[in-house]
Amino acid sequence: MDKIINIIHGDCLTELKAINDNSVDLIIADPPYNIGKDYGNKSDKQDFDSYLNFTKSWLTECKRIMKESGTIYVFAGFRYISYIYQILERELEMNFINWISWHYTQGIGKTKGFSPRHDDILAFSKSDKYKFNLDAIRIPQKFYRKANNMRGANPGDVWEVSHIHYCQKERQPHPTQKPEALIERIVLASSDEGDFVVDPFSGSGTTLRVCQQLKRNALGIELNKEYVKQTKERLSSPFVGFDSIDERMLRVPKDLNDTKIRREYIKNHINWFLKNHPNRIKTFLDDVKTIYSKKNEETQIEFIFPDFII
Repeated sequence: MDKIINIIHGDCLTELKAINDNSVDLIIADPPYNIGKDYGNKSDKQDFDSYLNFTKSWLTECKRIMKESGTIYVFAGFRYISYIYQILERELEMNFINWISWHYTQGIGKTKGFSPRHDDILAFSKSDKYKFNLDAIRIPQKFYRKANNMRGANPGDVWEVSHIHYCQKERQPHPTQKPEALIERIVLASSDEGDFVVDPFSGSGTTLRVCQQLKRNALGIELNKEYVKQTKERLSSPFVGFDSIDERMLRVPKDLNDTKIRREYIKNHINWFLKNHPNRIKTFLDDVKTIYSKKNEETQIEFIFPDFII
């Protein structure tokens, strides 16, 4: 069956109630942080208690619709992260997996106190039977060693991915657009092809765009009618590669000195780490040429990968 990607204009509390119990494999939630951002409504300007009551209400619905093997990732700002953690673990009695830090290169400037340079992502599951596809989200090793797993290493819980800047062509007219590389990792780690993914706060449509390319079924819920329209346009645009990447995915392992091993590894690297980033393959191959031509060794990349050489 072909994948189903759908966007609904509506309130998440109403629309989540329409989803069947125990039917969702993965939930990716990027709710308003309640810090006064303009989403075209007052959803980010609630008083403290109202915001936490709202948060508990939609999280309760999320737990209900999740499968026993399901996982939820919640993006959260620093002001409310501890309260959201408590709701998930203490009140809803969900299973804690990870507290992830998304480190970005630029942020709000401050002259008193340290400038924020990260957001947090909480990962919880409904039970200890949750999916985690490590091979799908590994990052390249720094060195070639027989003792290393050259399929790659665990990326860890600190993710360094740049914001989508206003000058980038992929930028949507949305105040808190998340990079596709973040959602790509989450979807690959915690779901399989054909699984059902729900985003209760669809926003700029990043989750739906990623699921569209990774062959997942997905439902987005969005309160702002204009964002729904923009998401539909985004989903119909040509795909040339995700709009961002963990730069470690371009890492060229050192000491690939054996020509046969190097050629085999380069093929594997592209398949393992860059298949969703075809627009980055040339950069990777150029780096390989630069590093190994310095060793006066013939790389012959142009004969091995003629389709990737521009």
